[in-house]
Amino acid sequence: MRTRPTPVVLASLLLAVPVLAGCSGSEDEVRAAAEAFLDDWSAGDLAAAAGATTDPASATALLEQIAGDLPGAGLAADIGEVTVEDDVATVGWTATWDLEAAPEWTYEGTLRLREGDDAWQVVAEPALVHPELGEGQHLELDRQLPERAPITDASGAPLFAPTEVVRVGVDPAQVTDLPALAAALSAATGIAAEEIVAAVQAAPEGQFVPVIDLRRPQFEQIRAQVFDLPGAVFPTDTRLLAPSSRFAVALLGRVGPATAELLEETAVDGEPRYAAGDQLGLSGLQRAYQEQLSGTAGFTIAVVSTDEATGDTGREIAAVPPVAGEPVQTPLVPAIQTAAEAAVATQPLPAHLVVVRPGTGEILAVASNEPANPGNALTGQFPPGSSMKAVTATALLGDGGLTPQTPVPCPATTVVEGREFENQDQFDLGTVPFTEAFAQSCNTTFIQQALELPEAALADAAAAYGVGTDWELPVDVFGGSVPRDSTGTTRAANAIGQGEVLMSPAQLALVAAGIAGGTPVAPVEVVGAAAAGPAPAGPAAGVLDALRPMMRQVVLSGTAQALADRGEVYGKTGTAEFGTASPPESHGWFAGYQLGGPQGDIAFATLVEAGQSSSAAVAVTDAFLGALG
Repeated sequence: MRTRPTPVVLASLLLAVPVLAGCSGSEDEVRAAAEAFLDDWSAGDLAAAAGATTDPASATALLEQIAGDLPGAGLAADIGEVTVEDDVATVGWTATWDLEAAPEWTYEGTLRLREGDDAWQVVAEPALVHPELGEGQHLELDRQLPERAPITDASGAPLFAPTEVVRVGVDPAQVTDLPALAAALSAATGIAAEEIVAAVQAAPEGQFVPVIDLRRPQFEQIRAQVFDLPGAVFPTDTRLLAPSSRFAVALLGRVGPATAELLEETAVDGEPRYAAGDQLGLSGLQRAYQEQLSGTAGFTIAVVSTDEATGDTGREIAAVPPVAGEPVQTPLVPAIQTAAEAAVATQPLPAHLVVVRPGTGEILAVASNEPANPGNALTGQFPPGSSMKAVTATALLGDGGLTPQTPVPCPATTVVEGREFENQDQFDLGTVPFTEAFAQSCNTTFIQQALELPEAALADAAAAYGVGTDWELPVDVFGGSVPRDSTGTTRAANAIGQGEVLMSPAQLALVAAGIAGGTPVAPVEVVGAAAAGPAPAGPAAGVLDALRPMMRQVVLSGTAQALADRGEVYGKTGTAEFGTASPPESHGWFAGYQLGGPQGDIAFATLVEAGQSSSAAVAVTDAFLGALG
């Protein structure tokens, strides 16, 4: 039988109910106060957050200090367990800092709160930020991007290495005569004097103004001209650089300090992946494979005395190691690239040379000399001139039904719809075998014969080598353009690489590689990468068997006899008119291949912009093959 409580007991029980309810209410109040504080802090309203503490002035200084210690970081906070004892409470919380261009930093913290006259307040103390932060201390963030992974050559050897760089620049505070300084620096570096003056005048006080960065050997060449100039300064740096400033630069690209454009381009969902000052790929494969090569940043965070005089080096409280990037392997062969670089350097006009491996499409070298825009080696759009006759001959040997021995007329001139076309210097061979017309580059023969072809035959022959393909590559290559519907004089001009036909050196090298290997293939810039496109269909084997001896004859007895002593070389010269000058200017071309040479079978295309004749391109090609040994 249950007994009823006495009145005293009942009174005690009734009194206990408000006490328990008051404790529960305090927990809710504490939680609300902590949440309000953390919400304001996370939202960046430091004044409101500090106003909810026991000492708003010191809390403001603390929160502003942490904002400076963790620049650009965003805070997310989750409330944990709440404990209340009389007028003191503790609140567990989880801090997650979204660090700028670094992984997140997460840790468990504790807020202490005290009950004021009308509300709970967060105790203003360093530990509210992090449990290991004490008075007179601050956080020190050290973000680290791992050493950039290498771009390698065909053998796997790195192509870029840490290299000393001298930064030629201006210290405005030391300048005594800015126009004179700018003129002297301009004479030594080639940077326009007015650009130097404008940069110095626009620079904030005390800021170093860069003019040009030079490798140490380059700087030593101008040292005597600039070293004693008042205001000129020369800090040094280390950069990841290729063997030379032009070394396959169109393909490999360059590495340098992050630009605002790159920081925006590489951001993920609006969040920066990299930071100002990071060494990033500015162009080429270095830029295309940015994420793979750069890896992922890490960081360390230390607690350090705010008094620098103590010499406190700090105590590490958190760390996330950086994650190294992965190498990118190219098919570049340094010996071939070096020979190509040396060859184009012999030409004072802009010159390019691209080398491709027959049968694989691997790009073995991409060289452009100092006067040239290096991008033109891969993406330039130029009329190919008579080097296009290798494609036209493909169509004539196929759809045209010709053979190398077919007699064809080669008059000095021929007229199409009232327009006269002529051979160089109006040479006249009479009627000769098709091989001789090809070897001597007879324009009239090719125009007359091509006009008998089906309308799209030239475009189809070009497409069989991949011309016109929009290649999907990390670094763009212009695949060429041969229209299918040209008529009249334009159709006639197309047959000799004028009219509406356009080609890049890289694509013409791929055409030569397709002829040499028998099976045209898509270009390869990175070993193991996805195919740049479907393999071209290729001409019929019988057509290629007929074409190759004709290309050999160009070297043995035709327009490229200067290469006759360079081994088993095949090719086609080209002189391509451009512009509106009278007489017109011309580019010089040579496209061909070498079998069984020191570097195995290779195909190549050489362009000398405004070289006026193919002899300029043949001379560069000769220097290239000679440098190979």
